[in-house]
Amino acid sequence: MKTVDKKVGRQRRHVRIRRKVTGTALRPRLCVMVSNKHIYVQLVDDEKAVTLASVSSAGKDAVGHKNVAGATLLGQRLAELAKQSGISELVFDRGGYKYHGRVKAIAEAVRAAGFNF
Repeated sequence: MKTVDKKVGRQRRHVRIRRKVTGTALRPRLCVMVSNKHIYVQLVDDEKAVTLASVSSAGKDAVGHKNVAGATLLGQRLAELAKQSGISELVFDRGGYKYHGRVKAIAEAVRAAGFNF
């Protein structure tokens, strides 16, 4: 029963966060999704409902692994894609997850690449 409560709690936190955090074409939302097997990170323009760039630890174009080191690689790769698209600022959406471990590693890697959020 505890896993159901954790999932519901995360979903409620995410809804609460999404009320305040929206992405635009000039300042897209950096969205993080962490599962038990993989990590997914994407840049989203909420005004047009379009994903501008995405990277993950799954699939044939996978970058990194599901651990903190892999999350750092994902953050670096997403920062490269954002720079190629001409984006300089982001809005960070942690997706209801705690800001530590893999989520924090992604944020710090993107910040180290020169992005503000």
